[in-house]
Amino acid sequence: MLNDKLKTLFYSTWIEWFIRWLFGITFLYASYHKIVEPAHFAKIIYGYYLFPEFIINFIAIILPYLELTSAIALIFGIYPRSAILILESMLFAFIVVLSINYIRGLDFDCGCFSFGERGYGYSVLQALLRDIIYFILGLQSLFFAKQRKWCILQSGSILKKT
Repeated sequence: MLNDKLKTLFYSTWIEWFIRWLFGITFLYASYHKIVEPAHFAKIIYGYYLFPEFIINFIAIILPYLELTSAIALIFGIYPRSAILILESMLFAFIVVLSINYIRGLDFDCGCFSFGERGYGYSVLQALLRDIIYFILGLQSLFFAKQRKWCILQSGSILKKT
């Protein structure tokens, strides 16, 4: 019985559509501050103490546009599987980076949605838990095997038998 309910959730076109829009709106919003203030975002990336200095500016410039492009693709349904795969990969990388710094005992601004503005501060643990929840939700959309609602261009199914 529980298995049937999980299948219903996993194969629901409405839930898949909702997750796509949730991801799209979230990452659209997340990309805004990073695009507007790339220098500040670069300082945040530097504060992770994980990347060589020569690559930090490249990450600070490319990452927000990758988020923006993937978010727009999800909202408009343009190759949603590819877009969700990019965002899931980014979430996995964020989870790894946040986990490493959490284990190190560093408390820092993750730079996810804003840059330490009042009312927007997250602890590393809160950001980590949020990203894990998003990652799990994104798996439903990534492995969705049915026809998607309101897509301009569909991408193939990972689970289809050939």
